[in-house]
Parts: sequence; C-alpha cells; structure tokens
Amino acid sequence: MELRYVGRVQVRRVLPRRRPDSHKGENGRVLVVGGSSRYVGAPALAALAALRSGVDLVTVASPEDTARLINTFSPDLITLKLPCRDLGPEVLPHLLPELERCDALIVGPGLGGREETGEAVLSLLEEVRSRHPSLSVLLDADALKAVRGRRMEGMRAVLTPHAGEFRALTGREVPGELRGRAEVVSEEARRLGCVLLLKGRVDVISSPQGEVLLNRTGNPGMTVGGTGDVLSGVVGGLMAQGLGTFEAAWAGAYVNGAAGDLCLEEKGYGFTASDLIGKLPHVFKALRRG
Repeated sequence: MELRYVGRVQVRRVLPRRRPDSHKGENGRVLVVGGSSRYVGAPALAALAALRSGVDLVTVASPEDTARLINTFSPDLITLKLPCRDLGPEVLPHLLPELERCDALIVGPGLGGREETGEAVLSLLEEVRSRHPSLSVLLDADALKAVRGRRMEGMRAVLTPHAGEFRALTGREVPGELRGRAEVVSEEARRLGCVLLLKGRVDVISSPQGEVLLNRTGNPGMTVGGTGDVLSGVVGGLMAQGLGTFEAAWAGAYVNGAAGDLCLEEKGYGFTASDLIGKLPHVFKALRRG
C-alpha cells in the first residue's frame, strides 16, 4: 500500500466557498447529540468547533440540566433540552424533528456509557438510515460503543476512534508500524461501509472503498481532553457545508492538527481544547490565503 499524506494545497482546494449573497442557514446547520448527567463540556466543544469551521447554526441536544449549563458557556449555542438526566429511547421523539433541519449530525460527545443510552443511539441511527440516508453523520466517543460490530451501510457515516476505541469497535488491535495501521484501517472501513478516522500521532483516514490518506499535523500536546471533540466539530462542520464524508474527515484532521501546532507554538504543552478552538479561524484564514 502506498502511504499518501494530506497536504495544505489539497485541503485548500476542498474548503467550502461562501456565496456573497448567502443567507443564514445556507452555510450549514449541525446537530450535536451529546452530554449527560456526568459530562457537560464535550458537546459544547464539538458545537463551538463546528461554528468556528464556518457553519451558520449549531444545536446541541442534551439532557435538560446539562443543556442549561451548556447555555452558560456561550450565547452562540442553541440547545434542545431533552426531558431526561441521561439519553434514553424515550426522548427519541424530541430528536426526530431536528433531523429535518440539520445538514450534519454529530453523535457521541459526553453521552456516557449507559445501556439505555446505547439503545437510544441505535434507534436514532436507524431513523437516519431509513428516513434521512443522505444526512452526513459523525460518531465518536460513547456512540462508538453502541455501534461496535455493526455495519454502517445505507448511511453517510464517519467514525473517529482512537486506538482503544478502534479495538472495541472492530475487535482488532492497531499495529504499531504505520503501514500496518493503514492496511487494518482500510480493511475495516471497507467491512463497516463507512469512513474511518483513526486518531493518533499520525491520523489514518480511510474511505469506505479502502482509499487511505494520512495526516501528520498535530503534536503530543493534543493528548489533553477535549481535542477529539474539537475534531468532531470541525469534521461535522465541513460535512454540513457540503464536503463529502471522506473529504471532510481528512481535511478536518489536517485543520485540527494545524490548530494544535499553533497552540504549541504559542503556549507550549499547556494548551487546552478551548485554546484549540480559538486557533481554528487562523488556520482556515491561512489556508484560504494560500
């Protein structure tokens, strides 16, 4: 297998272009389903990253108390307050109308690992598969636990595991050497019928057809909590603006890592996921300048 890396010029070519006379909502709407009685920050980070990627509107669907806390993080975030403490199948009717209004769906940040939550995730994805097959969906974190072993055919899906989540998702260990990692990710992307973005020192991204690209932006400072949520928001935001799932995954990985490199240059290893979000506009601006 030839190892090919994502490059700056390649990313610049696929970035969304905004019409001068565009109106609110035309540049993408993202729905983030996440948060729980234990985790509050993760869905907010994903949502804010999606906004910084250029989308017009982001709605965070979270349990009621969690959503109220998310509202205090930023006036830019819209929340859907679900009548529960943790996501369960009983709140699915509250989510279904939102699927009609979004261009990309992010599921997983901060959901928690309760059995009922996993059931709700599977029910939501079945609704997408049957009624909204053209909707781009990103699954991360606890949503990956819900879909382990299941094929994603009939959906436009991106899954973003780290090595441990990849093992739980596929039952396979991630090889230590890069070529082996690329081959395993390619095989599993074909088997699952989705885009796989394996996060790591070098990100490995495969299309459902097995085409692989590697991304080497980023640094060890990005082991800090929340950077994966930021990646989810960037990829989801790019999908909402019209990029295909594979394009959005490798371009989003490049942008996320480049923002981390700017943080490292400025702050050393003491940066946070919130700092990463703050650098996203600088990366996008620099890419569009050429």
